[in-house]
Amino acid sequence: MKRILLIALVAVLAASVFAGCAPAASGEDAPAANEEYVKLGEEAAKNGDESLKNVMDKGEFVVGLDDSFPPMGFRDEDGNLTGFDIELAQAVAEHMGIKANLQAIDWKAKELELESGNIDMIWNGYTITPERQEQVLMSEPYMENEQVVVVPADSSIKTLADLAGKKVAVQDGSSAQEAIASNAELAASIGEQIDFKDNVTALMDVSSGQTDALAVDLVVANYYLAKEPGKYVILEETLSPEQYGIGFRKSDQALHDAIMLALSEMKEDGTAADLSEKWFGKDVTTF
Repeated sequence: MKRILLIALVAVLAASVFAGCAPAASGEDAPAANEEYVKLGEEAAKNGDESLKNVMDKGEFVVGLDDSFPPMGFRDEDGNLTGFDIELAQAVAEHMGIKANLQAIDWKAKELELESGNIDMIWNGYTITPERQEQVLMSEPYMENEQVVVVPADSSIKTLADLAGKKVAVQDGSSAQEAIASNAELAASIGEQIDFKDNVTALMDVSSGQTDALAVDLVVANYYLAKEPGKYVILEETLSPEQYGIGFRKSDQALHDAIMLALSEMKEDGTAADLSEKWFGKDVTTF
């Protein structure tokens, strides 16, 4: 009998030791959900919209992004995702008491990724356009931008008219592509428009002389001009003004409203301004 009790005691002690060594299911890796957003999700679910409740239950929302779009979203020298939009999304998630799951996607297929459920939102220098508003539920603007043309500093191209007969690089699926298409006269005058998967490759093509100019977002252009002073210039004549927004599924109004609420609360407490100051030297947010 004593032998049986001894064996049982050893088994209990061993189990407790292994339990102590096992990683916790929650704790530092599982932030405490903000009850304000939990309740909002539950209320919306009662009315048939479970989008917010689903992300609060999962403890994360999935952000679809272009990982070659500095300074909004890109990979640093160590391969880690960083940028203004990245940190803003992470700050929103932290404010809600959940995590931001960052997913690099093919930017050309961003709306398909959203509609298929692979991501919960498109958030990375996503320009608000009438065409996109037909496809997705677009947030209120959070930042202003422009589409511009970048050329080598020694280029003879000084105006948009000088692009006649020239090769122009552009990211496939970008709003720069749309800006050119919407300007019928410009589109007809360009010698050849060459579409690239990302702006990094497109700019390399301009640098090598294979293409003559790059149509791109002003924030991206400023980033590259600052990295290589004197190598490129931005034409004074712009393609179009625009605003950035966050794209959601049409059915996900509750999630949209929660993200905008978090942003407004972060505007009030100074978090948004601090992030903007870090990346742009001033508060550029418009929400």
